[in-house]
Amino acid sequence: MKGKGKSKGKSRDRISTLPQDTIEKILTHMPIRDAVRTSILSRKWRYYWTSMPKLVFDVNVNRDAMVTSSMVVLSGDEEVDIYKFVNAIFHILLLRRAPILEFSFLLVIETEIYSEIDQIILHLSKDNNIKKFVFKILGIDNYLIPRSFFSLQGLEHLDLSYCSFQFPLMNKGFSRLKSLRFCEVDITHTMLFRFLTNCPLLEEFTWARDYRNTVLTECDLVKLFKCLPLVQVLKIHKLYIKDLGAGSYSMPHKLPISLPHLRILVLGVCFLELSPVLCVINSSPNVEKIKVEMCWDHYRQCSLQTFNNLPDIQEDYSGLNLDHLKELEITNFHNHGLEMEFVKLIMGKSPVLKKARIKLNSHVSVDEEVKMLRGLLHMPLPRASPAVSFTIERRKY
Repeated sequence: MKGKGKSKGKSRDRISTLPQDTIEKILTHMPIRDAVRTSILSRKWRYYWTSMPKLVFDVNVNRDAMVTSSMVVLSGDEEVDIYKFVNAIFHILLLRRAPILEFSFLLVIETEIYSEIDQIILHLSKDNNIKKFVFKILGIDNYLIPRSFFSLQGLEHLDLSYCSFQFPLMNKGFSRLKSLRFCEVDITHTMLFRFLTNCPLLEEFTWARDYRNTVLTECDLVKLFKCLPLVQVLKIHKLYIKDLGAGSYSMPHKLPISLPHLRILVLGVCFLELSPVLCVINSSPNVEKIKVEMCWDHYRQCSLQTFNNLPDIQEDYSGLNLDHLKELEITNFHNHGLEMEFVKLIMGKSPVLKKARIKLNSHVSVDEEVKMLRGLLHMPLPRASPAVSFTIERRKY
């Protein structure tokens, strides 16, 4: 009986009997602090954390102690000095026993420690095994990505936020990069296009900047499309496309270059620039999903317009063909004339459309919603897809 009891007691520690790669995957889902602390469990567990393929360092400034701006708060509300935190990162990196495949550094601080971050990236640059790099730092000024960063030639996924990006002239870019996300990254259009050109395998590109800072002309769009020959997912948030012609809606209906591989298109726009939006859509012949996000100042801008001279987009874009479009989504919908005409056009040109979803802005009243539904039921153009599921949603608070 005693022997059976001992055997039963030993079998309770099932986690330690798991394969090492499984244990490492479990540790990657824990906060880095807790993962490191597992080293005290037993001699067997002492070095498991040093082989984790994924490292995530995520801290926020202590909002309740703004005077001590060098203090940050880890998950679990544990307060620690920012310099001790950075030293801990160095310590963890130096004790690594296996390649790092994913590295995330998410930091909100008020103390300038940019030179220390430079050293961390310099250390990482010696490891060509890193495939995913996520970097977000909110501080006093935009952090300038150091030159050593461009030595990470094994990158396949790159996500940069709130930093400055200067692509070295002699650098060859990232030949393996498949996914790129720039959020509030300070970079010129010329440098961006040159960088994208040096990422020949790019399949997904997200570009989000302040509405006033993302001004694209027709020429810029052509250059951007040329840089993305294989892109399948394109997301441009807070986009302002400037017409080159003298009058409104003067941009051509279709660009001289297209994105044949594009499947998902997400645009954050103001519908006062409807013609350029349709131009982008018309240049994406195989798109399967379109999502349009109204910009934050859309309501204010549209309120200043009389909409007396709406373009006849039904006639202007009569040749539009969306033979592969399956899903349409519009968020922050204000029920203005241009928006309604856009919805009617897309639904009338999409023979395989399955889902059409509109999320209303809070300014749209219930009466306006009813009127909108009636207008859609009496469309001048019939729905190309009789099986489409059409839903209207209100914002949930």
